Amino acid sequence: MSTRNRIRVGDRTVAISNADKELFPDDGITKAELIDFYRTVSRPLLTHLRGRPLAMERHPDGYGGRSFFHKDVPGYFPDWIHRQEVPKEDGTLTMVVCDDAATLTYLANQACITPHPWLSRIDSLDCPDRLVFDLDPPGDDFEIVRWTAKKLGHLLTEELGLQPAVMTTGSRGLHLVLLLDRHTDFDTTRAFARQVADLLADRHPRKNKRRGRLYLDTLRNAYAQTSVAPYAVRARPHAPVATPLEWGELDNQGIGPQHWTLRNLPDRLSDHGDPWKGLSRCRRSLGPARRRLEVLVREDAS
Repeated sequence: MSTRNRIRVGDRTVAISNADKELFPDDGITKAELIDFYRTVSRPLLTHLRGRPLAMERHPDGYGGRSFFHKDVPGYFPDWIHRQEVPKEDGTLTMVVCDDAATLTYLANQACITPHPWLSRIDSLDCPDRLVFDLDPPGDDFEIVRWTAKKLGHLLTEELGLQPAVMTTGSRGLHLVLLLDRHTDFDTTRAFARQVADLLADRHPRKNKRRGRLYLDTLRNAYAQTSVAPYAVRARPHAPVATPLEWGELDNQGIGPQHWTLRNLPDRLSDHGDPWKGLSRCRRSLGPARRRLEVLVREDAS
């Protein structure tokens, strides 16, 4: 690929620059490999990017060098890339919307290692269609993350009637994701998430004092906040990938938050497919779950 300076992607031609630039020098992973990876996983990844404003985590000097979190669209981006003007506190911001593989390829060429989409779509920015529980461990204790994910998954599924999905973050923990019907605003969604987290904490006080407390983050469920996209590469050693899981895979002690990487994830997809295929059928309203949660909180307090 080092001799190529243009790639045909769909009906677009994308210019490629510095293809041999090593973005992960410890492993010799070049920008060309990042581009090829994102083209390989574009089908499942784009289902989580289309129609959403996108923040770009860019590392022009590789993952260990200078980096920046780019929210606005630079003036030199081609006209064919979808843009969306979004309100912010002191005005508006024009952001990228990654709707196709050509845009994904272009962003990878801009050394966007990790795309971070909004939790809402451009046609309903104030009402999220995703709720994210971020399970972040104390230190590198992934076992407490695994244990908490199972307890939280049981609460959401068996007691609240929801259907969460689980993924590694490619960093230190796991995300549990709920698909919503976009009838609930961010304030209500975040309050629900916080109440669920509090109920889980009340039911399971610190299990092991030596291990410390796991941080169950619900704050990202707010307007204009982002979450790492499934199948996104992370700016960490060996290029780990945020990877959707089957729930049963949490029982596999060999799987950790950085188990899959840019180099081995394509084989997983090829051999086993996308665990989140058909996830849209799990979309739910928060209304019934909120009512059930209020009952559970009262019962647990009595």
